[in-house]
Amino acid sequence: MPGAVVVIPTYNEKETITAIIDRVLASDSNVHILVVDDGSPDGTGRIVDGIAASNDRVNIMHRTEKNGLGTAYVNGFGWALEQGYDYIIEMDADGSHQPEELSRLLLLLDNGANLAIGARWIPGGKTENWPWYRKLISRSGTTYARIMLSSKLHDITSGYRGFSADTLRALDLSKLDSAGYCFQIELAWLVERSGGIVREFPITFVERIEGHSKMTTGIVVEALSKVTTWGVASRLGRIPKSQPLAVK
Repeated sequence: MPGAVVVIPTYNEKETITAIIDRVLASDSNVHILVVDDGSPDGTGRIVDGIAASNDRVNIMHRTEKNGLGTAYVNGFGWALEQGYDYIIEMDADGSHQPEELSRLLLLLDNGANLAIGARWIPGGKTENWPWYRKLISRSGTTYARIMLSSKLHDITSGYRGFSADTLRALDLSKLDSAGYCFQIELAWLVERSGGIVREFPITFVERIEGHSKMTTGIVVEALSKVTTWGVASRLGRIPKSQPLAVK
């Protein structure tokens, strides 16, 4: 089943999931969807079950409990690779990422990128309805990660991104150190230090209007702690340069 699949992790997203699925399907007739639901108490999984029953472009993976964003994506990646998709895309369920921008992401992958990232902090990128302190936290965290990890990426924390299947097959995802939101940082850094081609394109990030953000102070502290640990270890030579990725 060649083509692209959008992996969407969910936990209590009943207010937004139907609209997001409809917008993704409308964005490209060849794109499929995999929802990875962590046993949402609000019935998100049942809503997607109903959609999937009548649309073979929509699939769902039920997990029994909330086990972290990173593990949801790793499970989704594994399913997508087994199904033979060419490209695997990450997207939030809350409407922050615009499905209408998906074509630009896919074009970068078509043109040889191992990883394409929708960036807020490059020319043309922007956020809507974000309070100043959220912008400050995001930009400060991104800058800190960029410095500590010697990264050239401008939005290494962005969750709107896509990989070629060959890239994910070449990476040992079982050795990733993070399961939460800092999974995004670690995986992008792994592709970058493996010599992969990473391209960023500007996106409009829209603050959710339904439901509640999953971001907490604890998540921010965990990410900063891990980034510090990785950065120091890398400078001390304790994290070797990864094996080169085969670029096709």
